[in-house]
Amino acid sequence: MTDETTPASAAAETEDNGPAFAVQRIYLKDLSFETPMGAAAFQKQWQPKVNQDLSTKSAQIAEGIYEVSLRLTITVTDGEDTIYLIEVEQAGLFAIKGLEPQQVTHVLNTTCPNMLFPYAREVSDNAVTKGSFPALLLPPINFDALFASAVQQADAKAAEEAAAVKAAEEAAAAKLAEEQAAAAKAAEEALKSASCDEMMMKLIN
Repeated sequence: MTDETTPASAAAETEDNGPAFAVQRIYLKDLSFETPMGAAAFQKQWQPKVNQDLSTKSAQIAEGIYEVSLRLTITVTDGEDTIYLIEVEQAGLFAIKGLEPQQVTHVLNTTCPNMLFPYAREVSDNAVTKGSFPALLLPPINFDALFASAVQQADAKAAEEAAAVKAAEEAAAAKLAEEQAAAAKAAEEALKSASCDEMMMKLIN
């Protein structure tokens, strides 16, 4: 009796062995909202300046399962006064399989943050509204461009460090050659001096 593979089972096997990406869960991991000025923030006319800081991190928590966290920090100031400060950490669990390590790194730093950012933006907007401040409309972020820039900077730094190591090695080699040449010259001078002394001794005798 021979085993036969039907088209349906072959397709299922290909799908199982092929690349796969799935969102298992998206959740709010941390939230902080502060108004250092308190009620004084509502008693003055101010020209707000919005400072936004964004960072991401990822960790593999099981085979093919990764947690990606996006931390968004927004500080709104008026001169030296901080009107309010928001810190949001939005996280998600993602199943990734069938990809090369370089591809996984790209997905964790681009696709996953792109999916998390709208949730973090919504949380920050709700916090600002509940804090009785005007709505905060954050612009979209191009994580692909950010990742490409980070990779380019890392490559440039690696090339710079490699060039520095090569320059140091060349400088050390040049110094060694100079020292060897000086030693050879000193030996030659010593040999000449010894020969002259020997000739003088013969003439005296």
